[in-house]
Amino acid sequence: MSTQLESKPAGVGSDAAELTYREAINAALEDELESDPAVILMGEDVATAGGVFKTNEGLSDRFGRERVRNTPICENGFVGVALGMAVTGMRPVVEIMFSDFLPTAGDAIVNELPKYRFMCGGQCEVPVTVRSIGGATGRFGTQHSATGESWYMALPGLKVATAGTPDSAYSVLRAAIRSNDPVVFFEHRGLYGRKGPVRRGDDNIAAVGDAAVLREGSDVTIVATLLMLDRALIAAEQLAENGVDAEVVELRWLRPLDTESVRRSVEKTGRLVVAEEQVHAAGWGATLISQFAMEGFEWKSRPRAVSLPDNLLIPYTPELEDTVVPSAERIADEVRAALK
Repeated sequence: MSTQLESKPAGVGSDAAELTYREAINAALEDELESDPAVILMGEDVATAGGVFKTNEGLSDRFGRERVRNTPICENGFVGVALGMAVTGMRPVVEIMFSDFLPTAGDAIVNELPKYRFMCGGQCEVPVTVRSIGGATGRFGTQHSATGESWYMALPGLKVATAGTPDSAYSVLRAAIRSNDPVVFFEHRGLYGRKGPVRRGDDNIAAVGDAAVLREGSDVTIVATLLMLDRALIAAEQLAENGVDAEVVELRWLRPLDTESVRRSVEKTGRLVVAEEQVHAAGWGATLISQFAMEGFEWKSRPRAVSLPDNLLIPYTPELEDTVVPSAERIADEVRAALK
């Protein structure tokens, strides 16, 4: 597995504290629970021992079981309950333990949350945040390792967000909770131990829809999300040793998709490599490339994609899982190919 690269996200100053990605998630939840009594956290085991992945540690002790609630194992049921809470003035945050289980709440996420305001003629807001925990590297096997990041980006009325650094985990999650529209927020369990600077406070709440340039460069643009962002930054440092100057963009929001920030970058570099922990078909990477193709963008070389194989599921065996999931080396190889 690639070594960790600690990066300073754009806009993070010297007053930032070093937090793990897990601690940043916890801090965002704590700050929103503290700032707004309408915010509650609910999900399977969220109030028990800090949650399965310890992202909720200490929250039930501080805010009580009324605001940090365990639910039955019934995703569609408790996401539906969250909808009812939202339209009556609450601001629920729902944790889905594994992204693979999002489809079990399919009716609530696809047919209820994004459509409710439309069906009410704009009279109701639906401030529900669904925290979805996914990704490989945990040796959980094929039914517990999906990121799920692009599954819901085709739904009008639903926002889709991701976080690839501790700072974006904090700032994007707070923005999601404050949104008056439903948001599915994807976090990656393989990043929970990653450390990075986080500026905690109300002045560090991400703008909805904005990507972030985490490393500036002039030769090629790498756009990545979640764990692939960490590996893209590592790849960029490896490439720099050979004189290749890569710009790395964290997408952060898949809906709305910040094509403008990516366009500014690729207009400068002329080359694009997308890195995603999912199959390329029907994903955000394919959407970006399609958008630029329709605009007639003139490339220095054709766009390239680093993704999961189309015909393989994520295996349990550690060696096989590491082979299937894109590495920093694979990202660097695609960049080198784009430069030929």
